[in-house]
Amino acid sequence: MPVKVSIRTFLLPILVIFAPFCILAQDGSGKLFGKVTNKDGSAVAGVVVTATNQTSSEAESETSKADGSYTFKLRAGAYKLSAGPPFEARFDRGKSAEYGSFSNLICDESKKLCPILENIIIGGGDRKIDFIAEQPTDAAKADEKTEIQEPDRRELRDRWRIEFPEYDRYGDKGARGRDIPFKRNRWYNPYDQNVIKGDKPIFGDDYFLILSGVSTTGVEIRRTPSATSVSASNPDSNNFLGRPESLSLNQTIQLSFEFFKGQTVFRPRSWAIKISPTFSLPNYLNARENGIVNIDPRRGTNRTDYHASLEEAFAEVKLFDTNDNFDSVSVRAGIQPFIADFRGFLYSDNNLGVRLFGAFSNNKLQFNAAYFRQLEKDTNSNLNALETPRHQDVFIANFFRQDFLFKGYTIQGVGAYNNDREDIHYDTNGFLVRPALVGNARPHSIKAGYLGINGDG
Repeated sequence: MPVKVSIRTFLLPILVIFAPFCILAQDGSGKLFGKVTNKDGSAVAGVVVTATNQTSSEAESETSKADGSYTFKLRAGAYKLSAGPPFEARFDRGKSAEYGSFSNLICDESKKLCPILENIIIGGGDRKIDFIAEQPTDAAKADEKTEIQEPDRRELRDRWRIEFPEYDRYGDKGARGRDIPFKRNRWYNPYDQNVIKGDKPIFGDDYFLILSGVSTTGVEIRRTPSATSVSASNPDSNNFLGRPESLSLNQTIQLSFEFFKGQTVFRPRSWAIKISPTFSLPNYLNARENGIVNIDPRRGTNRTDYHASLEEAFAEVKLFDTNDNFDSVSVRAGIQPFIADFRGFLYSDNNLGVRLFGAFSNNKLQFNAAYFRQLEKDTNSNLNALETPRHQDVFIANFFRQDFLFKGYTIQGVGAYNNDREDIHYDTNGFLVRPALVGNARPHSIKAGYLGINGDG
């Protein structure tokens, strides 16, 4: 009696542990079989029948035998059944109950031909599915090919002119001062699409025009020690320093006209022309002492000056792409802005030059090689003086590498050479600028080079 108890005690845990595995073994696989026939009910041999697991996308194929039969032993899951070329399955819409309550037919647009049956549930039992197989006619193949070549899509005549929707943000029609964004047909609205600011092509599909204007007003009141001369503003004044107050006003207006070709949403422009006429009107200075606004004391203590210049006037052409991601190499010639390093400590100017620039490795590697023939600067406005170029040549080359060693860190290498030839130059107010009035004021040239590596990030 004690032996029987011990055997039961030993077998009970084993049954508890292995019983679920027996159940899973029964429910873990099943058989899918059936018969392939033609419309007349005759067996069709040589049809490749494919069962595809809809979760793992694993597919198994069997060829129908002489009697049209096929058999699959499948793991539990949902399957999709179809016939391979040159045959197509023709599942019957009237047999949905026979196929299973979860089954679904995939049919063509006519809903008459259904070549695929999906959601066939396999698990712990056998499923029998008979179907008809036939070869599509040439007309059906042609229709299918046309259907594939012409996908369902909606034609847009001009995608550039798809405007923002006009809607009331707060639903009160602008009451209580609340705004209604994206109002149409307002040329002065910066968020409204406009031809003159490059939102739409001016003609064709990829010719754009950008017109812009910037007005800058600078007012400065300062008190700086000012030396007096023999022609002091105040009679009988013998102090070393005169009256220090001064007031300056500089009104600068810049207009920009840019015309370019290219789909700049995803690639650099093919070519571009930009002109930015800039005007200083007026440039006013009111000092309290002679010899400040002009070296000639007869000019007094006030000055009003005007100047017109070109801060940008260049043409740019893309030479070639460096890879399939539209990294490219371009050249730009004319008066153009350029900054040599991250902060502009080495060189930052709008000047006359030629620049070769481009990118590689998905824009992570960028380079510049530039030559500038420096223009003189207007004394009072600091704009370019276009009359005669300065006898100074500047050569600069740099490269940038993004994500260097760490994500977000950019390293730069830069080299520069300055060839400033000797000359004598007086500014428009009559003061000597070159050579500097320090020590022995005689003409001299400067030839200086620079090599540096810096980082940002």
